[in-house]
Amino acid sequence: MNKLAAVALASVLATGAGAACAQSSVTLYGRIDAGVEYMSGVPTGQNPVTGAATGSSSRFRAESGDWGTSLWGIKGVEDIGGGTKAVFHLEGAFNTMTGQGPSNNGLFDRYATVGIANDRFGTVLLGKELFLSNGVWDFDPFGQSNWSSASLVRGRNWNHTSNNISYQSPTIAGFDISGQYALSNATNWNGNGTTGQGRADAIQLTYTQPVFQIRAIYDEWRDAANGTLDDAFNFSREYFGGVNVFLGKFKLQAVYQQSHSSSGALSGGITLTQQEWGGVTWQATPAAALIAAVYHVNANNGGGNATIYTVGGTYNLTKRTLLDFQIATARNSTHANFGLNANSFGDTTSTDNPLPGHSQSGAYAGIQHLF
Repeated sequence: MNKLAAVALASVLATGAGAACAQSSVTLYGRIDAGVEYMSGVPTGQNPVTGAATGSSSRFRAESGDWGTSLWGIKGVEDIGGGTKAVFHLEGAFNTMTGQGPSNNGLFDRYATVGIANDRFGTVLLGKELFLSNGVWDFDPFGQSNWSSASLVRGRNWNHTSNNISYQSPTIAGFDISGQYALSNATNWNGNGTTGQGRADAIQLTYTQPVFQIRAIYDEWRDAANGTLDDAFNFSREYFGGVNVFLGKFKLQAVYQQSHSSSGALSGGITLTQQEWGGVTWQATPAAALIAAVYHVNANNGGGNATIYTVGGTYNLTKRTLLDFQIATARNSTHANFGLNANSFGDTTSTDNPLPGHSQSGAYAGIQHLF
């Protein structure tokens, strides 16, 4: 009798599992990135009065995420009929060299969303996401890697937002539009120091054709402490316009963007940055690609200007495993101290920025695997 019951139960479970598989799916995926890095112009010492760095040195170090953030995630889809699906997305970052996840940001610091997707009407999501400013990724020759466009806006476009309501349209006649609104969850709509995030919102419009792609982004992020725009490198409004051109084995890219804040209270008086960059990617063979790019920034109110010159490339050992390298140098004007990495504003050793007016150069080689 027990054997018959067990067989019957197994049959029911198998039937249910088959039905579930026909209607829904869950995918586990990830990316593991690691390598070694050399960098010159690294700040050392400390002025006992100002706290500023007093010297420079060089270093070798093992590094995770120079070419791309190490991450893992889960995506799920359930077909609920009529071209409509319930969807969810969970994704978190980690450090390959230490195995540690993001401190104080939760297991899924990049995505934790649930929503509804429809083939005709688009997708609506609720939860935590990468801020829509990350849409510059598709127009950066080095894909917002550590030494790229993110460096000269001090990581502003890497932001993540909680409390999101977002929308992604389907593509119609080459156009698609995305919108994102992140609530502060404070009693003051913009934020008043009672919650960990100020209000943020963004809209992105993209037009895609076989030989070119154009994108425009507007976004705004407010300081959680007071609801204002008081940091050009974080709490500000940003305007972005970029173009990709596809010419056989070559991809050409060019971008202009601006960041505005009402005050420079948290950015040394800087209230405006203007950034331009351009680059070319040559897919020399199906496995090998070479990249060259130039990134430039101007900051007002004595912030100076800086330029990053860089070359790099990848070689795919398989469809899922690649080798990568990058060589770069950041050149600063007299008062600027932008580094190769997307460091916080400041000139202390903790920021890792070079001394004002000094350059910083580096080289990186690593391996990346997708699963």
